[in-house]
Formats: sequence, structure tokens, C-alpha cells
Amino acid sequence: MTSAPIVVHPPSRTAGRRVSVHSQGRDEILGTAYSDHDLVVFLEGAGIQDPDSILDDERWIEWRGSRAHQWSAA
Repeated sequence: MTSAPIVVHPPSRTAGRRVSVHSQGRDEILGTAYSDHDLVVFLEGAGIQDPDSILDDERWIEWRGSRAHQWSAA
């Protein structure tokens, strides 16, 4: 794998970050997360076991455009 299958995109101007997952050759938008809790809920819905344990794992999640766990625009 050359990149993480889950992408947390840059924060929007109004807060929140779009979350997408790459699976079976395509990207699927899971929704807009406003907190780590939202992200965990999306990942559970996508079938990921124990999503809390992968939030800081670069093999699983790529945080783009801002620091990890930052949910509002700077």
C-alpha cells in the first residue's frame, strides 16, 4: 500500500473535515467529522474493528491540510 486508505481532508472554513476511504479501487466519502468521536463512528460504520486504535496510525489514516485531531480551520 502506498498511501493510507482513510483520508481526513483539510478543515472547511465552517469547521469539520470530510472523511473518505479508498476501497476496492474507488474513494467513498463517509461524511464530515467535527470531532474524533465522529471519525470513530464513521470508521465503525465502514467496518473497521477498534477504530480508536488507528487514529494516529499513518498506515491507516492520512490527515491532510492540518494537524491530526484539529477539527476547525485555523
